Amino acid sequence: MVKLVLALFIPVGLVLGWFLHGYYSSDKTQKAPFVREVLRPLDKYSIDSLSATKATPSRIEILESLEEKEAFESFLFSFELDPTLSGNKEKKKVTGLINVPKGEGPFPLAVLFRGYVDQSIYQTGAGSKRVGEFLSSNGYITIAPDFLGYAGSDKEASNIFESRFQTYTTALTLIESAGSLDMWDRENLFIWGHSNGGQIALTVLEITQKEIPTVLWAPVSKPFPYSVLYYTDASEDRGKLIRKELAEFEKNYDPDLYSIDLYLDRIGAPLRIHQGTNDDAVPRDWSDSLHKNLENKGKDVGYFVYPGADHNLNPSWSVAVQRMLSFFNLSLTSVR
Repeated sequence: MVKLVLALFIPVGLVLGWFLHGYYSSDKTQKAPFVREVLRPLDKYSIDSLSATKATPSRIEILESLEEKEAFESFLFSFELDPTLSGNKEKKKVTGLINVPKGEGPFPLAVLFRGYVDQSIYQTGAGSKRVGEFLSSNGYITIAPDFLGYAGSDKEASNIFESRFQTYTTALTLIESAGSLDMWDRENLFIWGHSNGGQIALTVLEITQKEIPTVLWAPVSKPFPYSVLYYTDASEDRGKLIRKELAEFEKNYDPDLYSIDLYLDRIGAPLRIHQGTNDDAVPRDWSDSLHKNLENKGKDVGYFVYPGADHNLNPSWSVAVQRMLSFFNLSLTSVR
């Protein structure tokens, strides 16, 4: 009787054991249907993540006239965007300055990204106004966003790094929204970026991989987060807050995923870099290295160095803008 019970029990036990082992070692237990991967808040701003996400076009609204000159008229503009590019229903407004040439269009369009300006003294168009007026006097629409937290734009993100990353999403949305400008020829698009605006321009080119002819003046091109740490001594607390926030950021995120120097191979746009030797904000060797790296990768890149010129390329400003204009004009398609 005992032998019969054991004979029955052992096969049942083997079958049950095999079943349980198969269940607990299967992919089902490793990827349970009720367990979902939770993305960290700033993951969506990595260069790879933004490359996989398309900005939703908005309508650029032309508001009141700000100034009228012989060759063009300046207007305040605004557009709405989801700064997270994640499908949020809540939108934010960004304002900026647009110059429209007089005469019969359509016209080519240059998007201008300025460098850092203190919020307490910032006014719409600061940092790009002079370049915009030069280009518009020569037949180009120019459009320069204020960015979140500046002028009439809505409030920026509370996290200092999210605020930084949302300059990219603002720039991406603005470019995608260019088609709403009736006076644009919808063919000729250009970018000018100065200082931190150059860093924004490079990031946009890496994310989109679009062949947009781009001019960079003294661009911030060092790896993240060194590109932030370099300037911390200029803050009132001598960088204590930024370093604290950065230490927390590096606990949770890999800075390499947000660093433009590691994605230069993705750039397909022709580039022209301009750098002064007396620049106290962006060291010349930064642009030297950027030029060399791009050249080594076989990119279409030109480099102009101005002896004695400062961060705004003075006293060689007139030479620099003429070179920029020539580069843009040579890149124009037959639409013009």
